[in-house]
Amino acid sequence: MNSVAFILIAILTLAAALAAASLPKLIHAALSFAVTFVGVAAFFFLLGAEFVGLVQVFVYIGAVAVLIVFTILLTRRDVGKNRGFNWGGVAIAIAVFGGLIWAILKTQPLSIAAPPIEALTVKRIGEVLMTSYVWPLQCVGLVLTAALIGALILVMNEER
Repeated sequence: MNSVAFILIAILTLAAALAAASLPKLIHAALSFAVTFVGVAAFFFLLGAEFVGLVQVFVYIGAVAVLIVFTILLTRRDVGKNRGFNWGGVAIAIAVFGGLIWAILKTQPLSIAAPPIEALTVKRIGEVLMTSYVWPLQCVGLVLTAALIGALILVMNEER
């Protein structure tokens, strides 16, 4: 059952990523990008990493994808124009894919087993975020607040 689910999720994710890269309308590409995020979250759920899957859903689908869609809707002046197919992007993607395959094939496999680690709970993640990583967490909050203020300024300038 897991292999069938993996294959279905992989087909969905790859098809959505290909659609995001090749669709002529930018809003359709952004929505396909959100479907790609759903596929990645489904991989995390399939692996048993429910917390990371939920973070993927909340942060990337709930925030980033919606922000991209709103940005496109608020800033696009040429709504009727199509982007056309980008052959340069295809060439770069194929080159990056080939480089990754070459690096994977040239890497020597590890012969040692990974050391056992303790189970990571949501409580432990919260404790670490609020003790060891409190400054990076605050900086991310500050950057997100600045982005929200910038988006509001863009919308206010558009209304005038």
